[in-house]
Amino acid sequence: MTPEQVLRFKELYEEMYSLCGGIDPFSYARAREINMAATFGHTIADTYSGADAYDNQGNWLEYKSTIAEIINATYNGISVQDSWEEQERYIIEDKIGKYPYHYYARFADGKIVEAWKLTGEKVLEILLPKIKRQYHKKKNGNAKDPRIGVTVSQKEIKANGERIM
Repeated sequence: MTPEQVLRFKELYEEMYSLCGGIDPFSYARAREINMAATFGHTIADTYSGADAYDNQGNWLEYKSTIAEIINATYNGISVQDSWEEQERYIIEDKIGKYPYHYYARFADGKIVEAWKLTGEKVLEILLPKIKRQYHKKKNGNAKDPRIGVTVSQKEIKANGERIM
């Protein structure tokens, strides 16, 4: 980057930070979430925790984005509960199932090139068996990171979702 480009980047970064109300737009894919909300006509959430955005009916929405060549979505950092029954309740009520809709977007060159929408019920149907398989390994193992991480694949997104872009 030239010195002029570096200065312009600094100016734009500070303006974006200000527009985001002091929340860093480059943390946790926040800039892509803001882009998705603007593209889909949603309202971006004002915190990192909980819903990423809200639709015009007030539904909480979960956003997942990627810059990979194929669309997919990863749900990382899922805490392991004391029993499978508690784990399942946590996933359904507190973590994944509380969002009626999950939006997936693939970005290229800073733009959304593909986007899909899945219901929360469908996402649970896809992920609960994967979570259950990992739960027992994580619960009984000595993994460096004991949290669960699962993925909704391109095939699962396309077979179960509605393409919106």
